[in-house]
Amino acid sequence: MAVSRRSARPRFTLVVLILASLTLITVDLRGGTSVLRVRGKARDAFSPVQSAVSSAVRPITDFFHGAFQYRQLKNDNARLRAQLAQLNAQQIQDQYLLQTNKDLTDLLKLDFVGDIPTVASRVIAGAESNFQLTIVIDRGTGAGVLKGMPVVAGNGLVGRVISTAANQSTVLLLTDPSASVGVEFAPSNAIGVATGQGSGHPLSVTLIDPAAVTPVGTVAVTSGLAGSPYPRGVPVGKVASDVADVGVQSHTVTISPVVDLSQLSYVDVLVWTPQTAAVPAKAAPPPKAGK
Repeated sequence: MAVSRRSARPRFTLVVLILASLTLITVDLRGGTSVLRVRGKARDAFSPVQSAVSSAVRPITDFFHGAFQYRQLKNDNARLRAQLAQLNAQQIQDQYLLQTNKDLTDLLKLDFVGDIPTVASRVIAGAESNFQLTIVIDRGTGAGVLKGMPVVAGNGLVGRVISTAANQSTVLLLTDPSASVGVEFAPSNAIGVATGQGSGHPLSVTLIDPAAVTPVGTVAVTSGLAGSPYPRGVPVGKVASDVADVGVQSHTVTISPVVDLSQLSYVDVLVWTPQTAAVPAKAAPPPKAGK
């Protein structure tokens, strides 16, 4: 019986509220000052119920509002990521174009080449194996490129051609451990041999005269001595360090390449070999005696 009474109270309260609402509507239609007093009392009576309903509904409202905001934030985040990716791609493309234009401009200013013919080439691939530091260019024997020819870029020496095909060639970079080049330092005219020490490392130099002076920053160029695979005067690098060896009258010299070998886009092949350099120019035939 107690349970049935407790369950009947909410229903009784609900009926009373409904009747009160109908009464307010009827009184409101009739108008009058008394309506305001009744409406005020009704508002006071309904206030606890309104607060309870509002408290009960607020979590549901907040849930749907939060779900909507989450979807909105997710969409905004995806849109921002797409815009950022587009900007990054544009920046990479701009950097590539700037580097390409710089490479092409540098190739037009090869003052150290002199009158040696060149074959402009584009780098189409990096190292073909893990055992050698090489690049592949898009010119071969069809363009007059031969094995052993030097390869340069805007600032100086890159390496030399080690294999050719009709339409492409492989170039050994001067930083490869198997690569070596005779160098000369100005203004002391000290001579030595620079050997590659691997990608990202300076070249190690063995000086002919251990007592020669090679201050840091001194420029080293190809010596072009007899039998050298490179013509004289091509910039190779700058002295990065010159450290005296302990206990002996010598010092260890390293040079950093003047060409950034990791950013090559275009290079020039010098149509030059030790054989062509050794061939003397043909003398002009003597003029024919006048008749």
